[in-house]
Amino acid sequence: MNKYRSHTCNELRKQNVNQKVVLSGWINKKRDHGNLLFIDLRDNYGITQCIIDKVNSNFSLIEKVQLETVVKIEGKVISRSSDTVNNEIDTGEIEVTIEKFDVIGNCKELPLPVFSDQEYSEEIRLKYRFLDLRRKKIHQNIILRSKVISFIRNEMNNYGFLEFQTPILTSSSPEGARDFLVPSRLNPGKFYALPQAPQQFKQLIMVSGFDKYFQIAPCFRDEDARADRSPGEFYQLDMEMSFVEQEDIFEVVEKLLINTFKKFSKKKLVFKEFPKISFKEAMLKYGTDKPDLRNPLIIYDITKIFTRDDVKFEIFKGLVKKGSQVRCIVTKKTKDKPRSFFDNIDKWAKEQGASGLAYFTIEEDKDLLAKGPIGKFFSKESLIELMNITEAKVGDSIFLACEKKKELERITSLAREKIASDLNLINDDTFAFCWIIDYPMFEKDDQDNTIKFSHNPFSMPQGDIKNIRFDKPLDILAYQYDIVCNGIELSSGAIRNHIPELMYKLFSIAGYDKKQVDEKFSGMINALSYGAPPHGGIAPGIDRIVMLLANEKNIREVTMFPMNQNAQDLMMGAPSSIDENQLKELSLILKTNKK
Repeated sequence: MNKYRSHTCNELRKQNVNQKVVLSGWINKKRDHGNLLFIDLRDNYGITQCIIDKVNSNFSLIEKVQLETVVKIEGKVISRSSDTVNNEIDTGEIEVTIEKFDVIGNCKELPLPVFSDQEYSEEIRLKYRFLDLRRKKIHQNIILRSKVISFIRNEMNNYGFLEFQTPILTSSSPEGARDFLVPSRLNPGKFYALPQAPQQFKQLIMVSGFDKYFQIAPCFRDEDARADRSPGEFYQLDMEMSFVEQEDIFEVVEKLLINTFKKFSKKKLVFKEFPKISFKEAMLKYGTDKPDLRNPLIIYDITKIFTRDDVKFEIFKGLVKKGSQVRCIVTKKTKDKPRSFFDNIDKWAKEQGASGLAYFTIEEDKDLLAKGPIGKFFSKESLIELMNITEAKVGDSIFLACEKKKELERITSLAREKIASDLNLINDDTFAFCWIIDYPMFEKDDQDNTIKFSHNPFSMPQGDIKNIRFDKPLDILAYQYDIVCNGIELSSGAIRNHIPELMYKLFSIAGYDKKQVDEKFSGMINALSYGAPPHGGIAPGIDRIVMLLANEKNIREVTMFPMNQNAQDLMMGAPSSIDENQLKELSLILKTNKK
């Protein structure tokens, strides 16, 4: 028997009654009932209630011990009386009478409570993350993360994928985010980059003749923090397959995600087969390429209504003439909602930086009419056309926004979420997956009007390669796709461009000449010149998958040692200064700003 324990703190049951046992763990809680002292002893596996009588010589010692002290207890298992059984823990039918007690790890005064999951400041939680991780909810989240990764790894092996590890120190490449750079001691003045993703390496694995690759890959991007994005590093299920088309990738990913989410959550999947929505349709119907399909609200383009002579809403008509568009959201059977409901939505929109949301309700008295602040501007005939476009019915309400396209997409997307939330339309007990497909290969930069890649520069364009209209780059679609769940993007992927001549042509449209491509992507472009198979892949984010399964809103709650919003590790003191000798070894000089 191990000298520290004969059982874990979640192992004892009624069949162990009268057994002598040894338990070790942390003192989770203490309850003093005068002549009896109750201790909840906790380890990684659970909790066991232990009791000691005042006549025991250890009583006064235990009474003074700080919570979270690590102790070893020897005693006897007894049954709890029927009125003291605790059904909330697995060991709730028994308790252990303490006969011997040893402190094996003292604890100082705690900076935050461990026995409860109450909210606490981020600064304290991250500085004392080792204590935070003892708390039940986050402890279980991290265990869930481990189990999810193990399950995914096993599934990928079953699907015939081989697991390989790609380099961590590599070269810098323009992949959309800032690189983390590492100075080279042996090559003064030169730098490695930590990989933003194993993108080029996994393609090289396919060129090397391996058919299906995966890894649970660490990725490093110098980005600002968000609720669903860690500043610095994250993990993804990186995969790549040879001799495949887009649908082959979809088949593997859908199977994996369905199996994973069914295994680790009781929530229902809305779709047995994930809907495929073009980027263009997503931006029109949802205002975003990350739509939450649990939300039934749809956005409609009703710009043409404001070219009618019998629509007298001159503010919108004037804006439309100057290039703005009008889109609307229909809410079903909301005619009886109080005026304050509609006014609050309008006020909210203005707080988001928009000009507001106009609204009216479709009603029927002796004739069809629009009731609301702008209702008087619409004729019966214009309402009929609007109802045909939007499938609105009598009793429904219409929220309208008029802006330039990009701003219009932003505010209607936010409004769709806001209105659905206010009307309690979203079922939180479901997962709604979808694919966003047919991304444009290029987009125009708003700042300097240049053409740039919109997604992944290594993607294969759609259509007959010999007949692509390179003179109309904004019309070129790519075999690029995102997987989205409940409004959260889990991953981007693509069928790759494996033809060097085509890659040079596409990069030239984005402003890269052949020499620049050869310099930036020397390993990739060289490898593709030696017989590359058609291939494609994707990389779902592990952190975001676990965040959804754990029903958490912030990725920090499923990350063991996250950084704060300023990309600082408060526990380990990173980033930190380095001394002059280290700088000298790396041939670096720090330039400080003098005040």
